[in-house]
Amino acid sequence: MRTFDLAPLYRSAIGFDRLAHLLNEAQRGDNQPSYPPYNIELVSEDNYRIVMALAGFSREEVDIVSERDSLHVTGRKQKDGVERTFLHRGIAARDFEQRFQLANHVKVTGASFDNGMLTIELVREVPEAHKPRKIVIDGAANVTALERQAA
Repeated sequence: MRTFDLAPLYRSAIGFDRLAHLLNEAQRGDNQPSYPPYNIELVSEDNYRIVMALAGFSREEVDIVSERDSLHVTGRKQKDGVERTFLHRGIAARDFEQRFQLANHVKVTGASFDNGMLTIELVREVPEAHKPRKIVIDGAANVTALERQAA
């Protein structure tokens, strides 16, 4: 398999260690599980939606945990104690754990479960302190002039 040298990224970028780590993990072939099937939708510029098909699961069997930069969706199927003989088994209904990496400032705003479809709403809220700002060259004299113009 082809491997990529990420050394130039480390030499010319500051603070991208996490990105390089994610690229290294993806390069190793750590594949995301394909069960259960899901869609990721861009609703608007800063709103996202994850829709997961959870046939056979009830609301009580699904847990959603949002940590700092990741979202974990876990399904634990409860055993009903009935012995079944399947002629064809097309509905998996097995336990699962799905992890999503969230970008900076992306937060979960809500979740709903309807007709076997789990919908998770996400929004990106960039704090004012992290938004781009213009840096004035030549120091304090220009800063005060800009502050007077703004007032």
